[in-house]
Amino acid sequence: MKYVELTIYTTSSVQELISDVLWQFTNYGVAVCDDNDVLELINKRRNTWDYLEDGVTKNLGNNATLIKCYLDVDTSSSTIPLIQKAVEQLRENGKEYFDFGTLETITRIVDGDDWIEIWRKHYRPMDMGKVVICPEWIDYEPKEGQCVVKIDSNMAFGTGEHETTSMCIDFLIKYLNGNSVVIDVGTGSGILGITAVKLGAKKAVMTDIDEVAVTTAKHNAILNGVESNCVITLSNLLEKNDSVGSLVVANITADILCILSNDILNHCENGSHVILSGILKEKAQQVVETYSKLGFNLVDSKNKGEWVALVFKRV
Repeated sequence: MKYVELTIYTTSSVQELISDVLWQFTNYGVAVCDDNDVLELINKRRNTWDYLEDGVTKNLGNNATLIKCYLDVDTSSSTIPLIQKAVEQLRENGKEYFDFGTLETITRIVDGDDWIEIWRKHYRPMDMGKVVICPEWIDYEPKEGQCVVKIDSNMAFGTGEHETTSMCIDFLIKYLNGNSVVIDVGTGSGILGITAVKLGAKKAVMTDIDEVAVTTAKHNAILNGVESNCVITLSNLLEKNDSVGSLVVANITADILCILSNDILNHCENGSHVILSGILKEKAQQVVETYSKLGFNLVDSKNKGEWVALVFKRV
C-alpha cells in the first residue's frame, strides 16, 4: 500500500509538540530524526564502538530535527493544508518560548511495507531498570526482577521513549504498591496503566478522549495479559467517572493538568499520590501553585531535558 510521507523541518526543542500535532491527523505513524539523539548515542557508545564511519558527525549538532508522518494518498491533498495550519498556529502560540526552525514541509510517495520494516529494524527494547518497554515483535529475556511491557508496533501513541513517560514510570516504580488502584488520565497507548498493573497494582482505571487511543490501550492490555485488571473507557478525562484511586498518574500538559486539578482531587483518596508530567520547566511553578492551593503537598520532582514531572500527596 502506498502512503504520502510528509516531512517537517524543525528543531529538537519542539519535536514533541510537532509530533503531537501530527498524531491528530494520522494513525499510520510519526517518526523523528534528531541530530541530538544521534550525538547522544555516539557519545554513549564511543568507548565500545571499534569503528565510526567517516563523516557521520560532520553535519550534526545544529539542533536540526526532521519529523515525518504518513497519510492516505487519497486524502492527503486536503489533510496537508490542515496540518500546516495547525503547525503554524502552534508556532504563533509558542514562539516566545521556542525556536521552531523553518517548518518547511516536503512530501513524497512511499511504500508502506518498506517504511514499517525500516522502523521496526531500528526500534529496540527500552531498559528502565525494573521495567522494560518492548516492541511486541521482539523476544526479550528479562533480567531477574524485571517486568516487560509489550507495546504493539502499529499504535498511534506513546512508546515510553519520551522523557515525560519515562519519568512517570520511574515514579510508578517508587510509589506504587500491591494495593494500589491507579487512575491513568489520558492513557494514550495504555503504557502507564499497563505498567502499573505489571508492577503489582490491583487495578488500573484508564481514560482517554480519543477512540484510537482507547482501542490501542485495550489491545495492549490484552497483549500484556492484564486486561482483567484494566478498566479502559472513552471519556472526557475524568468526566462521568466515579472511580477513586490511591495513585493518580496524568501525562498531559501543564494547562490541562491545572484545569483538571479539582477533578483529580475528587478522584483520589486521602494520603494518595498524584504523579503529573508533560510539564515544561517554565510551567512547573504554575502547576505547583494550583495543586498546593487544593491541599496537595509536593513530595518529589525530577526533570529531563525541557520537561518536569511532579509528585504530590493528598493530605
